[in-house]
Amino acid sequence: MKKFIDTLKNIFKIEELRRRILYTFGLIMIFRIGSFIVIPGINPNAIGDLSNSVADNGLMGLLDIFSGGAFGQASILALGIMPYISASIVIQLLGIVVPYFQKLQKEGESGRRKINQYTRYLTIVALLIQAPAYLTTLSGTLPAYAFTLGNTFFFNFVATVVLIAGTMFTMWLGEKITDKGIGNGVSLIITVGIVARLPHALWAEIIARATDVGGYVFLVVELALLALIFMAAIALVQAVRKVPVQYAKRIVGNKQYGGVRQYLPMKINAAGVMPIIFAQALMFLPMQFGRWFPGFAATFGNITGFWYNFSFFILVVGFTYFYTAITINTTQMADDMKKNGGFIPGIKPGKKTAEYLDNIMTRITLPGSVSLGVIAILPSFAQMIGVNNQFAAFFGGTSLLILVGVVLDTLQQIESHLLSRHYDGLMKTGRLKGRQGV
Repeated sequence: MKKFIDTLKNIFKIEELRRRILYTFGLIMIFRIGSFIVIPGINPNAIGDLSNSVADNGLMGLLDIFSGGAFGQASILALGIMPYISASIVIQLLGIVVPYFQKLQKEGESGRRKINQYTRYLTIVALLIQAPAYLTTLSGTLPAYAFTLGNTFFFNFVATVVLIAGTMFTMWLGEKITDKGIGNGVSLIITVGIVARLPHALWAEIIARATDVGGYVFLVVELALLALIFMAAIALVQAVRKVPVQYAKRIVGNKQYGGVRQYLPMKINAAGVMPIIFAQALMFLPMQFGRWFPGFAATFGNITGFWYNFSFFILVVGFTYFYTAITINTTQMADDMKKNGGFIPGIKPGKKTAEYLDNIMTRITLPGSVSLGVIAILPSFAQMIGVNNQFAAFFGGTSLLILVGVVLDTLQQIESHLLSRHYDGLMKTGRLKGRQGV
């Protein structure tokens, strides 16, 4: 405990790190305040029906979690950062299939700026679709007296502009946190939205258990299981297969370069949380056809049912392979290794190396995809044993992986600052390993 307290003291001894942490907390506080400001023209006392409707709807409930409850409160930040995330995914996929975007990815800093610009433009396009759709949801859910200015064209136009501005402001906050704060700004904003729901969900679970015989014992068991699941998620995020890479010796002037063995870390879960997001989006489709196929929708819309969880698991495994295949370019890895004078012992450089790396990724993706599939369906099992649906969301799925990944990434950056100033890191042994992106 003393070492932990000393580490906290060391963190605030470093002026730059202290400034970055306080700056990050300040911007996060601004985001949280903004999530409670209601869209102009809507009566704040009339949004209770919206909160109940969001809680009962799977897709809207997911968006509400990512926005920290702003979606269910008709906030100016209701759409949150998700349109930007969606645009980023589309641009990333275009970088796989469109030569122009492939070229931009290889142009370094200038190419990255252009890609960011295209991502912002695509975000605005997505907002022009999502904002009116959200306002339509409001008009169909809230009573007529909720609209103080009337549900008119003027109100919808102003509200659309406000929602677009809210998302762009959230993007700006994320970029500022990344530049001048600590951690990845966009990821931290999503994480804050998820964590903001935890106290309310935990309190609801405590109240529910208080009325049951032996409820508190079951609550302790729940928390113990939650801790074990968090540890398993951390292991999945950090697990890598180290491929040995030998670099040839080079003599430049009087100095020798290379000649050392390094390791290429290949993540077991290289796809991150994206397979769960893709699979979850597809699992919401049967609900949209409930009017025409009620039996089909009832079967695949029951999140505690066998066919829902079986289909969800298969989709997560399939999307893990798909997303890994399009994001991990083993041919480019082999070419870069060859250009830098590196080779895998016993494997010919070039095509053979690419095939070898591809075989490794195929094999290690299997346990990674299965583990990811299990984590994806754990919230359903939590509900089966009596955990309320809000608290069950933290037992797995998107929320858990984003929370674990972002915390590890932020702690890694803090540890880097400590070690660069010759202070002890956050761990006695080993180094924290973060992850890339959400």
